[in-house]
Order: sequence, then C-alpha cells, then structure tokens
Amino acid sequence: MGKIKVASIWCEGCSGCHMSFLDMDERLVELINKGLEINATPITDLKIPDEETDIGIIEGAVATDHHEEEVKMMRERCKIIVALGDCAVFGGIPTMRNYFSKEELLERGYITTESTVDGKIPTSKEIGKHLPKTKAVNEVIKVDLYIPGCPPSADAIYYVLKEVLEGRIPKLEGELLKYE
Repeated sequence: MGKIKVASIWCEGCSGCHMSFLDMDERLVELINKGLEINATPITDLKIPDEETDIGIIEGAVATDHHEEEVKMMRERCKIIVALGDCAVFGGIPTMRNYFSKEELLERGYITTESTVDGKIPTSKEIGKHLPKTKAVNEVIKVDLYIPGCPPSADAIYYVLKEVLEGRIPKLEGELLKYE
C-alpha cells in the first residue's frame, strides 16, 4: 500500500485530542513507517492540507466562520473525515455557549472577568466571527468516522489509523470506548 496522507485541524476545543494523538508515542513512528504521512497539522504549524489528502482529522466544535470554512475545506480535500473527540463528535463543552448571546459572551470574556483591567472586545478582521450557534462537525459537513472521548484514548486513535492504513473500516467497541 502507498502513502496515506493525513491532515488535522483544531477548531473550538482544548487541544486534548491532539495531545492524545501525540500520546501514541512510538506507535506514531510505527504508523509513519507503514505509510502514514502527516501533511498538515496544528502540531507542525502546517495548516493547509494537500489537495489529495486521504484522512482529515477534525478536533473541536465549529464555533466561528473561520472554523466553518476550515471544515468545509477539509471535506473538499480529504477522502475520509474523522471527528476526533467529544467537541467534534457532539459539540461538547463549547456548545454551552449556545445558552448565551454572543454579546454576553464577549463582554464576560473580555470586559467583566475578575482579572481584566481596562478590557476591550477585539475587533480585528483576523479573528473569526462567532456563529449564532456552536455545532458538532457533522452539522456542517459529512463525517465518515467518529472517535468520541474527552479526550479519546491514544489507543482508539491508533486503532482507527492502523485500520485505515490496512484498508479496513474501523469499528470502535469495547475497551476502545472506555472513558475515564
């Protein structure tokens, strides 16, 4: 089997899922030796996947217009999309903001927090604009595989990537779905 190109992005989340990805340790090297090629990831600071990427891994919920553009680009460029972690799979903790208006959130986050002095809500065009509702990835694009967990275990991530590398469709069950 030839190389399998993998790209990942990080939307609204804590980065715990990418930490679990790194927690595969030597198994990541094993996957690379078997043909896994990482072509874009927040870990390497290469953020735009190749046009012909095999697996796109998305961590985090979709909360801004930038996130929405990024997940749509991943869907266009990747043959298989993997939602990684509870934020990507279900919306997770970031969806708690759906109970408040955007104005309330920005005011609390940038002006009225106890540690803020002379707060100001940022207005740079570089910052993504909050969507009316934070969403799970499958509310924006078609998702092919789901790896739930907060964060998912390195074992579950390894299993999914190994199965895809070997030409099989992964089926998460048993210990791979255990969360502690």
